[in-house]
Parts: sequence; C-alpha cells; structure tokens
Amino acid sequence: MVTIQILVTGGAGFVGGNLARFLLERGYGVVNLDKLTYAGNLTSLSDVSSHPRYRFVRGDIRDAALLAKIFEEHRPRAVLHLAAESHVDRSIDSPGDFVQTNVVGTFCLLNAALFYYETLTNEEKNAFRFLHVSTDEVFGSLGSVSKGGAFSESTPYAPNSPYSASKAGADHLARAWRRTYGLPVLTTHCSNNYGPYQFPEKLIPHMILSALKDRPLPVYGDGENVRDWLYVLDHCRALLTVLEKGAPGETYVVGGDCQKTNLEVVTFICDELDALRPRADGRPHRERIAFVQDRLGHDRRYAIDAAKIKKELGWQPEWNFNQGMRRTIAWYIENEPWAEKILSGAYRLERLGTGEAR
Repeated sequence: MVTIQILVTGGAGFVGGNLARFLLERGYGVVNLDKLTYAGNLTSLSDVSSHPRYRFVRGDIRDAALLAKIFEEHRPRAVLHLAAESHVDRSIDSPGDFVQTNVVGTFCLLNAALFYYETLTNEEKNAFRFLHVSTDEVFGSLGSVSKGGAFSESTPYAPNSPYSASKAGADHLARAWRRTYGLPVLTTHCSNNYGPYQFPEKLIPHMILSALKDRPLPVYGDGENVRDWLYVLDHCRALLTVLEKGAPGETYVVGGDCQKTNLEVVTFICDELDALRPRADGRPHRERIAFVQDRLGHDRRYAIDAAKIKKELGWQPEWNFNQGMRRTIAWYIENEPWAEKILSGAYRLERLGTGEAR
C-alpha cells in the first residue's frame, strides 16, 4: 500500500506536534517543516523521531527554494498549514514578526503549493488538498455570555490584535488562491486549544507550572474574559475530518462547546492541584491568584457555533472540559522535566547537539 504523504508546517509546535503524532497513528506519512523558533520543540516529538513514515525538515516557509524541494522530493497529497506566530502578547511587542510569518509565509507557501499543484495529473489534482488552519480570533470579540451569540462561518472579520490581524490577512490570501487560481484550499477556525506539550507562555500550562512552583498566578483584568476551550486531540480529529471529508473552498469553525472565564479555568487548576500537589503550607492554591493590569485590546469573549462541521462532516468533540483538564494537569505533573527544559531554555541548546540548530 502506498503511504499518503502530508506536509505539516509548524509541526514542532503545540498543535502541530500533536497532529503529526495523530496522523502517524492513522497510517499517514508526515513531513514536518518547522523553523524551530522559540516555540518549536523537537523533544515533544522524540517518541516518533525515528518513525519510518516521519521526516523532519528545518526551514522557513518563506524559503521558496526549500519549499520547491520538499514538494518535489516528498510529493505530498495534502498540506496542513499550521506554521504561525500565535501569542497575542508577543504580537503587541513585535507585530512585524507576525506579519512576516503569518502573512508573507502563507503567501510563499500558497505559491509553492500552487506551482506543485499545476504539475499534477488530473487524478492527483482531484485528491490534493491545502488546509489552512486559522483562529476564531479573526472574528473579534463577542459581548457577554448573557447576550448570547457565537462565531460561525458567516461571521464578519473584526480582528483586534496584531496577531489576529495577521491571521486574517493569511485567511484572505488562502481564499484568493482558491477563487483566483483554483487551488483546493479549505480553512478552519478553531477556539482556544489546551493539552499536553503546550508552550508554557499560554494560560493553562503557565498556571499549572506556576502553581507547582508555588508562584503567583497572574490573571488579566477581572478574569471574566471568556474563551471556548478545545482539547487538542479533538482539534486534531477535526483537522483530519476536514481534510478527508471537507469540500474545497469551504470554511469550518471548530469549538469544544465549552465556554469558561479565565478565572474559572485558573480556579479549576488550583482546586485540582490542591488534591494532586498541595502547597507545603497546606493553604489553597487559589490564594496565589493575583489580578494584574489587563492586556491591551483584550477581547472579552469568544464562542464557537460548530453546527456545520457536526452536521456536514460528522465531527463532535469527545473530551469535555473536566476530562481534558484533568488529563492535561496530570501530564504536566508527570512531565515536569520537559517543562523545566522549556523554562530554562535547555531545549534550545539540545538542538546544537543534534545538528538541528544553526
């Protein structure tokens, strides 16, 4: 049987790494292209690094020559484009990096994919897919939970941060390459992901690891900002479902049916750790919560109406919040050495020993 090759960009990141492992488990071949910026971590994929259907390529999605070589050598059936700068706080400080990676990088990848697509036979063209993975943040901010409402595929764009604006720009390019050139592009917009291997700057791992060290737990503003939380393996299943069953040109929003305030998330972590890893003085972890100045342009609420992907493609989230969070918290407790390498920067030094860093 011929192995179907999939090019995953950003496959050394949080979602990308989980996705690469997920695809291998389901019999696909994976070519992982990652620049290995600060958030790229090959130790997260050490268990599959020698897998016969896995290949890692270090490189920039803006490198046209490298992209052409990858398409020529590996002949992928599909591209799953996840490479992106994604941390809102960093986008406020360094917006140019986000424009370069998220907008210019997507432009370069679309061009390379189109050139490759045009060399395919008609049968191969019919099978080829380019899945552009976006975010619900491009839709802006919703009102309070009591006012209702949720993002859907028809929600107008209203990005409020440099990060979401750069992702919106990438989305528009992906749409244009479908409409103008006929590249079989699909787009997904997901809500906030959580789970194993997430970089510690994000809310959930940051709070877990800070609590384990008995450090303050900083919560922006009043802590009432609401997000729809999606367990990462549910997101991986959704991406493969869209890839296998979705129609080119279509957009699908993906959410976990789980709206929680940031404060609810943090207090859940605290209460779980009171049982699993109590503080030395016996006092509750909640006492370490510290409200700090709110982030600039902080969106108040995100929510997803995932009716389309459920009805048309048969996808449903399998993990509820309590299940996913308990598994996530347990994973970080069991893998503290992994987290320590991230926090100390040692994971980046290890690349030098493997020849992956230059």
